[in-house]
Amino acid sequence: MWQGGNNMDDILAFIKKEDPDVLALQEVYDGHDLSWERKFRSMDVLRDALDYSHEHFAPAFLERTEFGKVEQGNAVFSRHPIDNTSVVFFDQPYGEREDAPGYYKTTPRNLQRVDILVPEGPLSIFNTQGIWGTHGDDSDRRLAMGRTIAREISKTDKYILGGDFNVKEGTKTVGLIEEFGENVFSGSLKSSFNLREKKDPGFAVAVVDMVFSSSNVKVIEKSCPDIDVSDHLPLIVTFEAVS
Repeated sequence: MWQGGNNMDDILAFIKKEDPDVLALQEVYDGHDLSWERKFRSMDVLRDALDYSHEHFAPAFLERTEFGKVEQGNAVFSRHPIDNTSVVFFDQPYGEREDAPGYYKTTPRNLQRVDILVPEGPLSIFNTQGIWGTHGDDSDRRLAMGRTIAREISKTDKYILGGDFNVKEGTKTVGLIEEFGENVFSGSLKSSFNLREKKDPGFAVAVVDMVFSSSNVKVIEKSCPDIDVSDHLPLIVTFEAVS
């Protein structure tokens, strides 16, 4: 969503056009004060503008701002019923922070799990934003994150995992996750960043946004449109869950 929705009008138009059955988002705010800017009220704005019967918000931290405190985290919207939800934090527990570089390295991050009921049976949707750093390579913290994700997805029979992992393809961290499923876009993207918003040349060759699926979930179609709705590019996948 890019800080809750810096390009909110374009985000909403894009989602309405694609009309996904399941929508997994990161950097979502859950504020409710109508005097606040819309991006700090992401959940309410999305709920009012889109036609989803089921949703789950997984707050990662409480952000201190000049106008008050507001939760930020991951969100899943679904047209299929939600049967069960859970949240697992990586190395930092839920806490407070400010949107300033001094807090980024210790910002809490979590793995959201939402079990939805599709005609073929239960399907687990995992959604995450990974541990931030000044580079996209492995670190002890990111490797531990990879082990946590691998452990959690290995517990379920049928899953889809997506998000901004904040670590590049080809790392040991990603390899830990790939042991338990298919990396849907593996090797097919040059960058997953919106280079209209990201000026550092390193972003032009960095893929940190990924989708994984278990072997019993078939990929029918995939795309990564180069559009200006966020500082990252959206990933779109059509799946078929095998009975």
